[in-house]
Amino acid sequence: MASTSAVPQRSQSRKMSRAHTMMVALQNEDNSAMDSELVPSSLAVIAPILRVANEIQEDNPRVAYICRFHAFEKAHKMDPTSSGRGVRQFKTYLLHRLEKEEEETHPQLARNDPKEIQLYYQRYYENNIKRDQHTKKPEEMAKILQIATVLYDVLKTVVPSSKVDEETHKYAEDVKRKREQYEHYNILPLNAMEAKSAIMELPEIKAAIRALRNVQNLPLPTVHAASNAPHALSEEKDKSVFDILEWLSSYFGFQKGNVANQREHLILLLANMDVRKKNSENYIELSSGTVVKLMDKIFKNYRSWCKYLHCESNIRTHLDSNKQQIHLIYIGLYLLIWGEASNIRFMPECICYIFHNMAAEVYALLFGNVDSVSGDTYHGDAAPDDEAFLRNVITPIYQVLRKDAKRNKGGKASHSRWRNYDDLNEYFWSERCFKLMWPMDLKADFFVNSDEISPANDRTNQLPTGKRKPKTNFVEARTFLHLYRSFDRMWIFFTMALQAMVIVAWSPSGSLVAFFEEDVFRRVTSIFITQAFLNFLQASLDIILSFNAWRSLKFTQILRYILKFAVATVWAVVLPIGYASSVLNLTGLVKLFSNWAGNWQSQSFYNYAVAIYLLPNILATIMFFLPFLRRIMERSNLHIVTLFMWWAQPKLYVGRGLHESIFSLLKYTFFWIVLLISKLAFSYYVQILPLVGPTKLIIDLHVVNYEWHEFFPNATHNIGVVIAIWAPIILVYYMDAQIWYYIYSTLFGGIHGALSHLGEIRTLGMLRSRFEAVHLAFCDRLVPSLREDKKKYMDEATRQKNIANFSQVWNEFIESMRQEDLLSNEERDLLLVPYSSSKISVFQWPPFLLASKIPIALDMAKDFKGKDDDDLFKKIKNDDFMLSAVIECYEALRDIINGLLEDEADLMIVTQICFEVDTSIQQHRFLSEFRMSGMPSLSDKLEKFLKVLLSENESVEVYRSQIINVLQDIIEIITQDIMINGNAILERAHVHSFHPENEKKEQRFEKINIHLINNRSWKEMVVRLRLLLTVKESAINVPTNLDARRRLTFFANSLFMNMPSAPKVRDMLSFSVLTPYYKEDVLYSVDELNRENEDGISILFYLQKIYPDEWANFQHRISDPKQSVSEEMEELSQWVSYRGQTLSRTVRGMMYYKRALELQCFLEVAGESEIPSGYQTFESSGDEVKAFAEALADMKFTYVVSCQVYGAQKKSDDPRDRSCYSNILNLMLTYPSLRVAYIDEREETVGGKSQKFYYSVLLKGGDKFDEEIYRIKLPGPPIEIGEGKPENQNHAIIFTRGEALQTIDMNQDNYFEEAFKMRNVLQEFLDSSSLRKPTILGLREHIFTGSVSSLAWFMSNQETSFVTIGQRILANPLRVRFHYGHPDIFDRIFHITRGGISKASKTINLSEDIFAGYNSTLRGGRVTHHEYIQVGKGRDVGMNQISSFEAKVANGNGEQTLSRDVYRLGRRFDFYRMLSFYFTTVGFYFSSLVTVLTVYVFLYGRIYMVLSGLEKNILQSPSIHQSKALEEALTSPAVFQLGLLLVLPMIMEIGLEKGFGTALGDFLIMQLQLASVFFTFQLGTKAHYYGRTILHGGAKYRPTGRGFVVFHAKFAENYRIYSRSHFVKGLELFILLVLYEVYGNSYRSSNLYLFITCSMWFLVGSWLFAPFVFNPSSFDWQKTVDDWTDWKRWMGNRGGIGIQTDKSWESWWAGEQEHLKHTNIRGRIFEIILICRFFIYQYGIVYHLDIAHNRKSWLVYGLSWMVLLFALLVLKMVSMGRWKFSTDFQLMFRFLKALLFLAFMSVMTVLFVVFGLTISDLFACLLAFLPSGWAILLIGQACRPLFKGIGLWESIKELARAYEYTMGLVIFTPIAILSWFPFVSEFQTRLLFNQAFSRGLQISMILSGRKDETTGSR
Repeated sequence: MASTSAVPQRSQSRKMSRAHTMMVALQNEDNSAMDSELVPSSLAVIAPILRVANEIQEDNPRVAYICRFHAFEKAHKMDPTSSGRGVRQFKTYLLHRLEKEEEETHPQLARNDPKEIQLYYQRYYENNIKRDQHTKKPEEMAKILQIATVLYDVLKTVVPSSKVDEETHKYAEDVKRKREQYEHYNILPLNAMEAKSAIMELPEIKAAIRALRNVQNLPLPTVHAASNAPHALSEEKDKSVFDILEWLSSYFGFQKGNVANQREHLILLLANMDVRKKNSENYIELSSGTVVKLMDKIFKNYRSWCKYLHCESNIRTHLDSNKQQIHLIYIGLYLLIWGEASNIRFMPECICYIFHNMAAEVYALLFGNVDSVSGDTYHGDAAPDDEAFLRNVITPIYQVLRKDAKRNKGGKASHSRWRNYDDLNEYFWSERCFKLMWPMDLKADFFVNSDEISPANDRTNQLPTGKRKPKTNFVEARTFLHLYRSFDRMWIFFTMALQAMVIVAWSPSGSLVAFFEEDVFRRVTSIFITQAFLNFLQASLDIILSFNAWRSLKFTQILRYILKFAVATVWAVVLPIGYASSVLNLTGLVKLFSNWAGNWQSQSFYNYAVAIYLLPNILATIMFFLPFLRRIMERSNLHIVTLFMWWAQPKLYVGRGLHESIFSLLKYTFFWIVLLISKLAFSYYVQILPLVGPTKLIIDLHVVNYEWHEFFPNATHNIGVVIAIWAPIILVYYMDAQIWYYIYSTLFGGIHGALSHLGEIRTLGMLRSRFEAVHLAFCDRLVPSLREDKKKYMDEATRQKNIANFSQVWNEFIESMRQEDLLSNEERDLLLVPYSSSKISVFQWPPFLLASKIPIALDMAKDFKGKDDDDLFKKIKNDDFMLSAVIECYEALRDIINGLLEDEADLMIVTQICFEVDTSIQQHRFLSEFRMSGMPSLSDKLEKFLKVLLSENESVEVYRSQIINVLQDIIEIITQDIMINGNAILERAHVHSFHPENEKKEQRFEKINIHLINNRSWKEMVVRLRLLLTVKESAINVPTNLDARRRLTFFANSLFMNMPSAPKVRDMLSFSVLTPYYKEDVLYSVDELNRENEDGISILFYLQKIYPDEWANFQHRISDPKQSVSEEMEELSQWVSYRGQTLSRTVRGMMYYKRALELQCFLEVAGESEIPSGYQTFESSGDEVKAFAEALADMKFTYVVSCQVYGAQKKSDDPRDRSCYSNILNLMLTYPSLRVAYIDEREETVGGKSQKFYYSVLLKGGDKFDEEIYRIKLPGPPIEIGEGKPENQNHAIIFTRGEALQTIDMNQDNYFEEAFKMRNVLQEFLDSSSLRKPTILGLREHIFTGSVSSLAWFMSNQETSFVTIGQRILANPLRVRFHYGHPDIFDRIFHITRGGISKASKTINLSEDIFAGYNSTLRGGRVTHHEYIQVGKGRDVGMNQISSFEAKVANGNGEQTLSRDVYRLGRRFDFYRMLSFYFTTVGFYFSSLVTVLTVYVFLYGRIYMVLSGLEKNILQSPSIHQSKALEEALTSPAVFQLGLLLVLPMIMEIGLEKGFGTALGDFLIMQLQLASVFFTFQLGTKAHYYGRTILHGGAKYRPTGRGFVVFHAKFAENYRIYSRSHFVKGLELFILLVLYEVYGNSYRSSNLYLFITCSMWFLVGSWLFAPFVFNPSSFDWQKTVDDWTDWKRWMGNRGGIGIQTDKSWESWWAGEQEHLKHTNIRGRIFEIILICRFFIYQYGIVYHLDIAHNRKSWLVYGLSWMVLLFALLVLKMVSMGRWKFSTDFQLMFRFLKALLFLAFMSVMTVLFVVFGLTISDLFACLLAFLPSGWAILLIGQACRPLFKGIGLWESIKELARAYEYTMGLVIFTPIAILSWFPFVSEFQTRLLFNQAFSRGLQISMILSGRKDETTGSR
């Protein structure tokens, strides 16, 4: 292109046959706008050139063509072979375009291209830079200079250097100089010197910049520049630096993007902290304490780490140094390390180690290299490049992380086989981390990779290999024993209490008083033996479960484990011996030990032993009541204290000093003592005592007549029956504390909520009655004021300003609701308070409060019969609102008419009338001077008058005449009909204004100012007056929208709750909001809105029916004829998207924060003259106040959305990805303050090979496209190592700002009125009333998806109760609230220095959010909960979505059970706080599992008793039969159903916030809508996934989908989801219940059976049919037929590689066993043991067959197995024959089947005739053999490798298919039968969508697809 022509050389390029589909698609788009955004990652450098080409395309197409040609040439040079991904397609596309443009474009300014581009460059410079540089904003100048820079680069390739004229060179130099000043910036335009920006003018920003740019006396780094001369020495020169961060970067090699990012970060931190409570006058420098305060916060963890490791901190200064400068260097160093640490940010102590060593280097640079002679400092060498730190420090550690992460096999490998983030971080908790040396030794033990084989092509293979590394401190082994190990104190307490209660109940009296009897008391003391054994178990588990970590443990830790085990062993031996010495009549070994022990003063030995044994417990009890002493001791790093604490608590970096204040301790101790007393009393009197009597009788009963082959016929005491009866009771005993927790937490939470003023304003009536106090509360809570200003309400000027403030804010709230279409225009007008401050003497209440007050007052006046003014006025004054309305109407009418009139005489008449009115009222002669009968006609005329004033008339004269006519009528009515002396006023006015020249004039009131209607405040007065006169009773129900009502009442109520006072915006804490986004919906497209589902229903149609009022409001809002169709479509997309769970809804909600801050700032800085003109005027103006408000809002608030795959979506071929990209881009363009962070993947050629590099990139919206602000290179792919969401948050957290960070999920919303309270909430961080300042502020949520269906309503209520009453009680008094997701607010600095806002290790941290709460608590933080502010949240709304969510949470809790965090909290909390922790986290899920297990144990126990004949013998025994005690005992477990108790907190919370009448009504409706079925079903989900996760793993993130669920899920889909978790278990319980009924029916009353099993039948029905009951159209006949067809097709399809689970049963079946493929041998053995229960059926039933003839020999059972195996063999033969012979030997196969059939009939005939087989035997055999076959199948799956090896796997598969067919048929049959009856489908629809019905939803029409044309129209 150096030639004079810019024609492409076609001979040098190979033409492609066609471009890639992505590029072809561009031809249909605006390709000029998009080609720059589709550049392959390996060619990213040409994207700016193509953007410039697109920018100048319209201005000069030829120059744009030259730019594209330059881009093409550059691309070809970079990748001549087109080997990069997508390069060949892109180059081909670009070449095609160039060929086309070469012919179509021509030079416009010159004859050839070189001259053309040179002239264009000069003109561009002169027009845009030279002329406009001082008028444009910094961001506009940055774009212009970038274009100029690219143009010059292109110019240099086109124009020979000799022909570039001097002027062009001069312009280019100026551009280069200015370019450095106008880079794209985030918040602070730090380099824009010439352009003034409001934020840069803030004194706090200037002071922070000044401090950071103080580089005086810092030694400058030396740069070695190599000389060109051969053998010459390199030249040395000092490198200049700009500020402290650049100085650090020059030495250590930090990336430019990182330095720029942390520079702004640090400046904003310093500015925000410094400005607080500081006078803005003479504000030049940072306060001395600001930097120290920031240092203390940032380095608190580092200093704690140094003390823990007994090493000296490297944060050091000299006495004569500039301390502020040195401190800023250390802070900057830490932030730069953190900003570039990538995944290592999850390892805070690793960062401490890095900082520790680098801080030492900094100290050496500053103070350590002083020449002893000259005193000068030696200058250190500069870093070789700006990636030195990443390459030398971060990447080696990252590679260790990555290689260990690869060994987890996507989270499927056992946790003990690989090291996670915690393991690697905890390496830095010991002194051995210093063995890594500095610079780090890559041959050190830490870096030795434990992979056996590394991929040959992996560039990360730079580390040496070695044997596998041990875990650090803890091993996450898969076993339920973790529950015991973590919470051993609880299990020991419950077990000892149980033992004691059984011993007391077993005493002859059975009374609690028996405890004090000597013999009983002696037996009760045996509980200490039990404790000793349980402690022995604990000590054993400590050794066994931590065995894989032993190689990483210190010797002292191992010694402690061994000594603990030894001591526990000694006590487990000594205590039983001591107890044995006190037992009489001893024999054998016991006697021998007893004689040995008797030497120690015989009987007292056991007492001594117990006393010594209890000493540690006594000491622990004393310390429990001295929490401050315990706290000091645990936190101490003194060796003597550590040694003393060593036995009680092993030394650990986290979890020290978790004890609360004595007051907090007493609160939660009281809660648990009351609860435990209730629980133990209930257990004793209801569960244990009633069972003791029957148990004694059963033990004494001798049974000889067994009904099966009894292997132990001589076993004494009927031990099997005792176990069968007691086992479920014992399980309930251990579980029912969870139920008691629900009861007491509901009670305490309700009281707490009531005391917090929740629900005091919950209806519109309550709002109206307290509205007078609302504005006072508003000013008290939300308007900043000095505390000493106690007379602010007394001062009239202050009062007026407060009222004006309230009006501004209230109206903004109302306007925001109108924009959200929650209100109509009429409702908005009724709710608004006048913006303008008029001369009205009373407060102008919103018209909805004054509804019908004027009409009522008129009627009262008209009908008033008395003559005394006082009586009438008394009636009016009884209603404050009526009085206010009357006065306002009078004064407003006066002002309106006075404003209209121009003639002095007319004004005098009005003035006289008003004077008469005022005087007559004062002198109490109003009724005698005025006739009230004329009032109605005056009111009618006034209405007409106001209507005319507001009408739009094209003719000015007509408009004028109408006003004059009505006005004259009004004056006439007043003077003639109402006033008794009205004529006198007119005559006086006539005389007064008589002039000879006006003699002809007869008419009055003709001179009016009709232009007044253009005055906004005057028109507002007219509108308001009309509303006051015309609005009737209906306005009492304004607003009609339920959500608008809820928001208004909640906001008003929150003003009376306890919240901190609002600081000024400038003084508030700064904060950021962070939202992780993956691939969810951003904005629904028009196509998606109108796309119909299988029922013919579109999303748009559905939402029109769900939200009919909002749809009507929306249509009214967009009914502007000026709007184009495209604008209407865009509005429509937004309307729908704002009602879904989309990113656009979340972003809109979060951006309310900025809008609120701007309004708050305006109200603070605007004077009294500005406020009355209104915020709306401020928004539309461009004055300094607006610029200042926006600057302050930017300084205080940042919003970052972490769109992980934005870069991939940008270049994707997929239309949905492209749509997401364009919608995210539009969001950035719509909201200039929005920032998007993403991970950019680029291909770059290194050493001739293409390699992938990864970057964290921050973007903002530009003119048309996104603009890159920061780019920071990463050591590798960040998402590969841990869980996706926390990794996504982690890469973007470096771009957040401020002292607080709110985490907001993709399914959340925010409200403008709630955003107004944000600065109040942030003040909670400054709360010092507790021992610890809060580190996480929990906020309540409103679930906005509750109106969609009954399921959504159940879920909404459940979630609402959890985020309100649940978390309220967790925070106070229990002190165990953690972080349960969003929208909690983090103390940002606390958390970024302690591992971030979530944990990310694969699988174990699946529930990443709660681990942030665990981590915060373990590291000394405190989590609080605040309910005066709320954030919207969406929840799953369909059955399958909800179940998927519940499964995900249960998986997460299963993994939590195994985690070190739960273990440490369980061990280090005090006893009562540990109980709170257990029952509110993993304990709830374990209790759910135990609840289900109780049903199994109960039924299997009963089956054992029934089939063996024991129950019959016992119940028919006279002693048992008469007492009926056993029957009562059998029923006791039936009363417990944990799932049903979930509604208790819901009822309490609804009662608090909506009234207990509403709560009771809601409860009844929920029951009618089968809420109990739903909750019981979800109990099964929790139990299944929690148990399976602990046993086998398999936990994974389950995307639930957040769409609108109104579709019918097919039977096959429901079967796939619920088969293993519910259907199999439901059928098993069904068979158990049937057997229990059939084989025990002869001797048992049916009432008893029903009472015992009714709850179990309910559970079976719920588990089998809930998915269909809650599935729309499940009982529609046509759907049923389609479902069956689909099910058969799915069952018949063959599986294989790549076949999806929804396409083939085989693929699904293989996937269902995935957890068994990766389980360990322990898991397989446990699984097989559980499976063996299915063999009980066959063993028990065969002895009850008629054909057995009461034989009890084991041969009967053996023969049954022969029959079963023979049946399976025949089935196998038929199956093999079908596959092998059915095609080639069809006739022979048919013959074989006929023979088999005949043989079968013959055998059955012989069995019936000869051996006495009966029909009942056939059904019994079915129940006997089906479970056995199922057991064989499950064992085959558990031993898959074995069965594959012996060639039986295909047989197992075919057996499985047969069972699946059978189960599907059994479940489907009832559905098919019910589908015959049409009313069932109608009933189900009503059941599912009752909520929507109550709001006018025509759901039957929706589900049948019959659309109404009118409502469906757009």
